[in-house]
Amino acid sequence: MATAKVVFATITGNNEDVADIIAQELEKKGVEVSVEEISQADPEDFADVDICVVCPYTYDEGALPDEGLDFYDDLEDVDLTGKIYGVAGSGDTFYGEYFGLAIDEFGKKLAASGAVKGAENVKINLAPDSEEDVQKLDAFADALIEAYNNK
Repeated sequence: MATAKVVFATITGNNEDVADIIAQELEKKGVEVSVEEISQADPEDFADVDICVVCPYTYDEGALPDEGLDFYDDLEDVDLTGKIYGVAGSGDTFYGEYFGLAIDEFGKKLAASGAVKGAENVKINLAPDSEEDVQKLDAFADALIEAYNNK
């Protein structure tokens, strides 16, 4: 059985919802999942699972979540070679070019750690409360499982 860890950062609760939707889809497909808030998580924990997911928010004009800065920096010291990763999160299109920038930055950091991108980044505007948002996140989770199964 594949295992996954989903780490999220949230102010409004939107990214906790994103993380929960992803975790539920993974569990429906037989993956054993743990979900943790980013300030309580350690990138070393990703070494113990098959699939690594980060759900960060982007603050203001492209800033990473304050409570996730240590996690982000510590990713540099972790070897995730062979792990499958994905990054999805909520943002606000009001910020234009900065919309979801933290998602892209966490993706780059995970790739640099040796992990393999298992799904395209998903950026949700505000709360994941539409059927389309849920479908995007379910497809994201399914792509991660497929990437794990094909490695």
